Amino acid sequence: MSRTAIPFQTSDVSSLARALRAQLVGRETVPGHVELLNMLARSIGRRNFQQLRAEAAAIPAPAPEAEPPIDLRAVERTRRCFADDGRLMRWPAKRGDQVLALWGLWSRLPVRQTFTEQGISEVLRGLHDFGDHALLRRELCQAGLMSRTLDGRDYLRIEQPPPADAAMLLAQLRVAA
Repeated sequence: MSRTAIPFQTSDVSSLARALRAQLVGRETVPGHVELLNMLARSIGRRNFQQLRAEAAAIPAPAPEAEPPIDLRAVERTRRCFADDGRLMRWPAKRGDQVLALWGLWSRLPVRQTFTEQGISEVLRGLHDFGDHALLRRELCQAGLMSRTLDGRDYLRIEQPPPADAAMLLAQLRVAA
């Protein structure tokens, strides 16, 4: 049986802690699962867990967010930054175009392969023509398309579905290559 998520929120954690402590003082045994759920519900002002669950069921589920429309001009501007072989010839001026260009580079990074800083720099050198692999490495990490360890030694492509405009760019880059 699947579980329904029941939101639990308090405006004051300190009050929650005091209410829980007051309920636990003097107990000789550890409360069971249901007892603990009831204690949590009472500490935020509900009679019991059943009331908390009933209130959560009465709240309608949020509608899924609609995907923003594809900016065809941005996709085309970004596509022109790439050569026919898929190499990034120049770094776009607009931030939105830069993010799209990063998706183009991301798609050409090897999957599930850990790189050293020198290794990822070498891969990125082979994917662009303007000579700033450090910028690309940093931007890929900041955009959440690649992760790096705190010491900066290991880099890894983060697997995720691209947004619609990036998917359109990737399809155009595959056709051109």
